[in-house]
Amino acid sequence: MSDIIVSQLWIYPLKSMRGISLDSVQLEKRGFQYDRRWMLIDENNRFITQRQHPKMTLIEPSFEKGIADYGLSVRAPDMPVLIIPYPDQQIELYDEVEVTCWDDQVKAHHINTAIDNWFSEFLGVDCQLVYMPDDSIRPVDPDYVLDKEKDIASFSDGFPNLVISEASLADLNNRVDIDLSMNRFRPNIVISGCEAYAEDQLGHFKIAAIDFYAVKPCSRCVITTVNPENGEKESREPLQTLALFRKKQNKVFFGQNLLHKLTYLSDNRLNIGDKVEIVEPGEAIEFD
Repeated sequence: MSDIIVSQLWIYPLKSMRGISLDSVQLEKRGFQYDRRWMLIDENNRFITQRQHPKMTLIEPSFEKGIADYGLSVRAPDMPVLIIPYPDQQIELYDEVEVTCWDDQVKAHHINTAIDNWFSEFLGVDCQLVYMPDDSIRPVDPDYVLDKEKDIASFSDGFPNLVISEASLADLNNRVDIDLSMNRFRPNIVISGCEAYAEDQLGHFKIAAIDFYAVKPCSRCVITTVNPENGEKESREPLQTLALFRKKQNKVFFGQNLLHKLTYLSDNRLNIGDKVEIVEPGEAIEFD
């Protein structure tokens, strides 16, 4: 695995909505800059995702100007363009709320009801948009933590980053009768130049002098059965096929969750084309 490179970089500013493909991205303590810093919650302040509302995959954020000065532009079919301000610039204007993301109680900021109404109208459900401020701390799963003081996450499903190889997706596509795009699986880092499922054994590796650790294979859910082009569940794939050869303890896996250690020797920025250097390979994963 000596010629592995970074081929794609993705962030998902709005949890469970469309991602943004980037050529270069800043890595921060909790993951890629702006990744999953915004999230929708229900009337009980609990997070909502494509699991309940597949139409969320049709909501598309973009950076049209500098985000710190302008914010996110958000589009959805038959809806006016929505501008979401970047809250850390006017933090005193927003109400603090405690929200639930999986089993975690997390400090967040509610932005405003006009933004809530936009999402509620499109999804047909009452919801609110919240933002995770810089001083909100959400620890990663303690069973996999490397440094309990430094390993934190945003509103992701549990870890700062996710890696998948192009070869793994190609292999899976050869096994199913539908065309699966990478954005069904919502990785942050996509790699090429390796064999299928090489990410299972990345172990400890470096990109741009930053240490990464593949700590846990990513268990997949019904979100992967949603067609990202139309927001509809069209079949039981890819879960049905993954269960045939990527199943363990009644879960199916695709991709690797990552932890990382920032370095003070560089600017902690990743770019497409960066080389992946294996420091210590991980052990092979045995599936049922």
